[in-house]
Amino acid sequence: MIEMQDVYKTYPNGVIALNGISVRIKQGEFVYVVGPSGAGKSTFIKMMYREENPTSGKIMINGVNLANIKNSKVPLLRRNIGIVFQDFKLLPKLTVYENVAFALEVIEESPKNIRKRVMEVLDLVRLKHKARFYPDELSGGEQQRVSIARSIVNNPAIVIADEPTGNLDPDTSWEIMDIFERINDRGTTIVMATHNREIVNTIRKRVIAIERGKIVRDEVKGEYGYEA
Repeated sequence: MIEMQDVYKTYPNGVIALNGISVRIKQGEFVYVVGPSGAGKSTFIKMMYREENPTSGKIMINGVNLANIKNSKVPLLRRNIGIVFQDFKLLPKLTVYENVAFALEVIEESPKNIRKRVMEVLDLVRLKHKARFYPDELSGGEQQRVSIARSIVNNPAIVIADEPTGNLDPDTSWEIMDIFERINDRGTTIVMATHNREIVNTIRKRVIAIERGKIVRDEVKGEYGYEA
């Protein structure tokens, strides 16, 4: 599903963000990516959806070598990858329904299929009753649930989440994790960068720890391993 082979990333200012990363993530896995601030987690995550390119090395996503695809083909690649950010990135002038539907409209899905699929995913994240609300009428947790609904409306094989609970209170964070677990139970691969020690240590999944651009731990049902 996801494979990196000897991946290096050096930014123009000379900072080495990734220093020889090799890893394989299988279909259906749930993987936490942990490590200190500045360790290279965000760069590692961005490589998977071609937000960043490696300086050297090979990255395969769903059998596609990201080094070989043209920039014009990146949107097509991302149709099979759901992305959830810490700051939601919702369109403020669109309703909940419209925010989620937008991902299907850009690929010219039929109106009938759009309505069916949008309502299905809003039901999954328990926001069907707020389909006509606008983002500023929602709590932070509700906005993140809309973001998750938008990320899975295309039935992606992979969902990549970058600190999805970072701006949320503890109770809301657990609600968001429940949704991610249900998505994973349906066979979707989840890769989540997080600083949330309690979540990682409670909901045990595979843990990849990155420090100074290198993978220092890769454990099945691992622990967070850093001070809170």
